[in-house]
Amino acid sequence: MAKRFKAAVIGGSGYGGAELIRRLLLHPEVELVRVASVDYIGEPIANAHPNFEGITDLKFEGLSPAEAAAGMDVVLLGLPHKVSAQKVPEILSTGARIVDLSGDFRLRDAATYKRYYGAEHPAANLLDGTFVYGLPELNREAIKKAKYVASPGCFATTIELGLLPLAKAGLLRGMIETVGITGSSGAGVVPSATTHHPTRAGNLRTYKPLDHQHIPEITQTLLAAGAKDIQLSFVPISAPLPRGIFATSFVHVDENISPDDLKKLFVEAYAKEPFVRVPKKRLPEVVAVAGSNYVEVACQPGAVENGRRVVACFSVTDNLIKGGAGQAIQSMNLMLGLDERASLEDPGSWP
Repeated sequence: MAKRFKAAVIGGSGYGGAELIRRLLLHPEVELVRVASVDYIGEPIANAHPNFEGITDLKFEGLSPAEAAAGMDVVLLGLPHKVSAQKVPEILSTGARIVDLSGDFRLRDAATYKRYYGAEHPAANLLDGTFVYGLPELNREAIKKAKYVASPGCFATTIELGLLPLAKAGLLRGMIETVGITGSSGAGVVPSATTHHPTRAGNLRTYKPLDHQHIPEITQTLLAAGAKDIQLSFVPISAPLPRGIFATSFVHVDENISPDDLKKLFVEAYAKEPFVRVPKKRLPEVVAVAGSNYVEVACQPGAVENGRRVVACFSVTDNLIKGGAGQAIQSMNLMLGLDERASLEDPGSWP
C-alpha cells in the first residue's frame, strides 16, 4: 500500500539523522525517499548507521538542497547551526514543508542569535515568524497550520517542559536556576578532546556555564507561555551516559500556593499530552525515557522563606528523540494532518 506523503532528510549521517531515518522508515504514512549528505556519498545508509543493515536500500546522495527537496511533501534538516540557515532559502523555492532541527530559526532576534551562535544570521529576514517554534505542548495548533517549523533544542525542550505548567498558570517569575546533565550523543558523531570516550567515561564536566545557546531560546519560550520577568541561570554538565538529559530547575512561587496544588497543576497540565508523563510513585529518571519520545516531569515543593516557596522542577528526555528527531517527527505529523504519535509510540527499553 502506497504511503501518502514523501519525505527527504538533508544531513543524515549524524546521530540525529539516524533517528530521523529510523522513525521515517517505521512511519505508516510517510515514505523516506532520499537522504542527502556531504559524507558517505553513494554509500549505503548502513555504512554510517549499522542498525539499518539489511533494512533499507537507500544510499546517501550528494544533492543540492533544491534537488533533495524536489517533489517532497516535507524536508527534515539535520544540519549544523549556521549551515542550515544557508540552505533554507533554496528549499523555500521548492514549496516543500520544512522541519529544521538546528538552532538557526528558533530565536526571533538577530542580535541575540549573533551573541549566542557567534555569527551574523545568514537569513535574518526569516526570523520574523516565518518558522513556528516546534514545541507541540505549547504551539500545537500553530504547528498544524505551519509550513516551516524550527524544532527546539534538546536542553531547551527538557527545561521548558519542566517549567511550562508554572508559566502557563502565570506563576513563573523572577530567577530560574537550572542544572542540566546530558549524555554524550548530544555532542555529535565526531569526537573531540572533551567528548572522546576516554575523557568522558567516568567523568563529569561543565561547559558553557551561564552562557549556553539555549538560554535565550528557553527564556523566549517561557515568556510566550505566560512567564513574567524571568532570568535564567543555566549550567550544563556532560555526563558518561550515551543518551538522556536530566534537568533540575529551582524557582520560587507565592507561599499561598500549597504543595498539593502545585503537584496537581503538573498532573492537569499534561493529562492529555501523549508524550509527557508525571510519575505517580517516583521522580523522573533518564532510563525510563531513554530510546523513546516520552518525557517525564515532576515538581517537589519545598520550604517557604520571605513569602516565597522554593520549588524544584525535574524533567528528563532522550536528547536524540524528544530532544531532537522524535520531536521533529511529531511536528511533521501535525503539519501533515496525521496522528502526532505515528512512529513514536514505542516506550523504549528497560533497563
